Amino acid sequence: MQTELSKRLGVEHAVFGFTPFPAVAAAISRAGGFGVLGAVRYTAPDDLARDLDWMQDHVDGHPYGLDVVMPAKKVEGVSEADVEAMIPESHRQFVKDTLARHGVPELAEGEAAGWRITGWMERVARGQLDIAFDYPIKLLANALGSPPADVVARAHERDVLVAALAGSARHARKHAEAGLDIVVAQGYEAGGHTGEIASMVLTPEVTEAVAPMPVLAAGGIGSGEQVAAALALGAQGVWLGSVWLTTTEADLHSPALTRKLLAAGSGDTVRSRALTGKPARQLRTAWTDAWDDPAGPGTLPMPLQGLLVAEAVSRIQKYEVEPLLGTPVGQIVGRMTAERSVQAVFDDLTSGFERAVTRLNRIAGRA
Repeated sequence: MQTELSKRLGVEHAVFGFTPFPAVAAAISRAGGFGVLGAVRYTAPDDLARDLDWMQDHVDGHPYGLDVVMPAKKVEGVSEADVEAMIPESHRQFVKDTLARHGVPELAEGEAAGWRITGWMERVARGQLDIAFDYPIKLLANALGSPPADVVARAHERDVLVAALAGSARHARKHAEAGLDIVVAQGYEAGGHTGEIASMVLTPEVTEAVAPMPVLAAGGIGSGEQVAAALALGAQGVWLGSVWLTTTEADLHSPALTRKLLAAGSGDTVRSRALTGKPARQLRTAWTDAWDDPAGPGTLPMPLQGLLVAEAVSRIQKYEVEPLLGTPVGQIVGRMTAERSVQAVFDDLTSGFERAVTRLNRIAGRA
């Protein structure tokens, strides 16, 4: 599964694996793909440095990258406390009432929420880059559009390629104009923040819009046959995220959540604003249903929603309250039916890719 882009980066397979878990990212790189560590949860620079040190010791010399969440436009003079003060009391009460209905215990006294939206703030992302650029990363990806121009220049000075996600050809063209190196065309089927155009339509639209700039296809991909389809549509690789959540190297800290993922079908996800305030595909739960109910107060815009629900999400996860327990995940969850190692996933991807190529050669009369 090699392309011009994978050869440029020195990887065997044009499979780019996004994950918040260092062990998964390192295993992806060792298996011949390109591991990309998600940095959004690292609000303390020392924690990111610790995990990058670990990855450096466990990728066996193979390349890897980092994914940040950084707005292209800077907002000056606004603190987290300023943002918190904008949250209406009626929304806070709605969270309390929803948790109480499901008997969700409080956190222990003095225990902070384990997940905060601060990882989305520009100053935090810049701090992450100050750490990351001390390591031999080969790719910097941004999930919120093109990074600021000075960040792109800083990456290029270090021979680091820059990528950004796009949900439309218009977004992709903006990335090209900003001097980025790679566009990740993320279709409607993908987990997390996603637009409204399906991968089968989006991938060729984006590849044509930014040619000859390399494009990675994302959204609903979890088999070798789908990798072959993405390359046939013009992509130079695939960007996979959801499929790694049920690998043995992943550290979800929740047996109940793993069970829910393994049991879910492709129709058991929903695009909801419940987590961050922007549409993000995730498991459908009683929590997403509550926020999407017209009788409720509705979600707040980003970043207010993320700050509002941070403690609630931590409580739901800590106590594994199954009706409310969810995670961002794409429609490919229907194929995630067993825990497997990262290497086993790659074995399936390569064998499926070979089957697809053989089938097409037979149809074309070449085999």
